[in-house]
Amino acid sequence: MLGKYFDNVRKNVPLVHNITNYVTVNDVANVLLACGGSPIMSDEPEDVEDITSICGGLNINIGTLNKSSIEGMYRAGRKASQLGHVVLLDPVGAGASALRTDTAAGLMNEIRFTAIRGNISEIKTIALGSGTTKGVDADVADAVTEETLDQAVKFVKDLAEKTGSVIAVTGAIDLAADSERCFVIRNGHPEMGRITGTGCQLSGMMTAFLAASPEAKLEAAAAAICAMGLAGEIAWSRMQDGEGNSTYRNRIIDAIYNMDGAMLDKGAKYEVR
Repeated sequence: MLGKYFDNVRKNVPLVHNITNYVTVNDVANVLLACGGSPIMSDEPEDVEDITSICGGLNINIGTLNKSSIEGMYRAGRKASQLGHVVLLDPVGAGASALRTDTAAGLMNEIRFTAIRGNISEIKTIALGSGTTKGVDADVADAVTEETLDQAVKFVKDLAEKTGSVIAVTGAIDLAADSERCFVIRNGHPEMGRITGTGCQLSGMMTAFLAASPEAKLEAAAAAICAMGLAGEIAWSRMQDGEGNSTYRNRIIDAIYNMDGAMLDKGAKYEVR
């Protein structure tokens, strides 16, 4: 049962350092507060080492890159790794441009990531060094479906073994794997794809879950994915006539705010392969 990993976040209130993109930074902060974590944002190279030193986890998101923030990512990542902190990479849009792909690859060469979370195209890009990512959305040909599930499970397990990281792939079917086990998760709602930032929010939240339960990294990552997907289901069930994606975003955060471990255990939909 995964609910205890949600309860651990509320009990431990992990402080999470986020170097994330400016499109979704406010939503990432709010979802961290909603799940019981504590967010702090900093990407200035002269600031990040001090900031990450007082945190339990570091969330690196490459969604909007510039030279200064890239340097900040390297500095913070090295410092967090040196201190033994949880470090997560969200390779947003890897494969869409050389800068994004090269930055993700360079960070992986220098930093030992606890977890790497992205859509299947982004994860394939960092595994293979190239890809067909279109913007930040997964290419249709790369979608994880019931027909391609066995192949996808093997792929993420192999990448987890190669990198030493928990690999999380999110989409219509979500996967979270180490080298031996893969959680296949079927929570969520298709309309979540119409909101900018649900993936970024999940990366921040997953970092908090990992920091709160470092002894059970795979289970903590899977719990975060289930919680976000369940929140999407609950939020959609509460939508009213005339409401749209902006309201849906807020309802998702509210659903996380009102969730606890017991609710997660009741609503989580997953199997382990």
